[in-house]
Amino acid sequence: MKFLKRIGIVVGLLLLYLFFWPVDIDPAVWEPPVDEGLIGDYSPNSHLSNVELLGVGDGIGPEDIDVDSEGRIYAPYEDGRILRYDSNGKNSELFVNTGGRPLGMEFDANGNLIVCDGLKGLLSVSPEGQLTTLATEANGVPFGFTDDVDIAIDGIIYFSDASYRWAIKDYRSDIIEHIPYGRLLAYNPNTKESTVILNDLYFANGVAVSPDQSFVLINETSEYRIQKVWISGEKTGTSEILMDNLPGIPDGISSNGKGIFWVAFPSKRKEIIDNLAGKPFVRKMVMRLPESMQPAPDRFGFIIGIDGEGNVIHNLQDPNPESFSPITSVEEHEGYLYLGSLTFEGFGRIKTPD
Repeated sequence: MKFLKRIGIVVGLLLLYLFFWPVDIDPAVWEPPVDEGLIGDYSPNSHLSNVELLGVGDGIGPEDIDVDSEGRIYAPYEDGRILRYDSNGKNSELFVNTGGRPLGMEFDANGNLIVCDGLKGLLSVSPEGQLTTLATEANGVPFGFTDDVDIAIDGIIYFSDASYRWAIKDYRSDIIEHIPYGRLLAYNPNTKESTVILNDLYFANGVAVSPDQSFVLINETSEYRIQKVWISGEKTGTSEILMDNLPGIPDGISSNGKGIFWVAFPSKRKEIIDNLAGKPFVRKMVMRLPESMQPAPDRFGFIIGIDGEGNVIHNLQDPNPESFSPITSVEEHEGYLYLGSLTFEGFGRIKTPD
């Protein structure tokens, strides 16, 4: 009887913890679109099954990959290092250590590597590896989670603050809370000022400028959609939803400069996340669980190529649980797609499809 009583006390304490332990989130009730699954333009395939792995053993989580004018490859790791490789992905060397968590990267016209660091803000690294902080706030609000970046021909740097409320280590809190803390921002290197282009985004993530410089695409990860924001022409300053109810959770997006935008999906949609959309109390309970017991992405390689109207041109997948995944970015360069990942040990490369 004493043993049963002790078990009852332990169970009671666990229930009290799950029901009442304070958590920082205040989840919103929302209604996700019905997940139609991998049908039509998203039909299952295994085109990513022959991804070449590079940088294995050099570190964890090179979320974005970029290539310079000499063909050298750059990969940012979770410990702050950005390593530089030769064009074959060999002979790594330290390019710079940001002291934070480098994420999105893009080269400007002068050969500087512009870096969105989730902890340090918007950074610039000269070709010699000299690190400069460009910005840490916009409109008086500090960046919480500087994420992805692209650069227009006129030099304006467009980038995302995934969440001004939650830092990178708390990204799960932002997704589970489902409140639009994200922002699309622009940095002017001439005035050295950052401005807000679009507010109220649900986990603002990948950023890509169109080849004709008329709009910027930005992924809203927790809303499964892509927004188009006009930056020139009659529609300047307005935005519209380009793609909605995506079958995966969108992360990075990039332009190949020829009309194709590559979108990375770290995971397919998670049924449990959609099912809990109207249950904020249960979502608080989820946040009280150990991280290992919280919803996590399934191993599934998945990227798509779209045009500026949201038509799916390419659909590349690998359902193997040992696939290169989760894929968080895609960068096209001279016949190859370079694939980044937030948690994989190394990065991937595959020939660009016809």
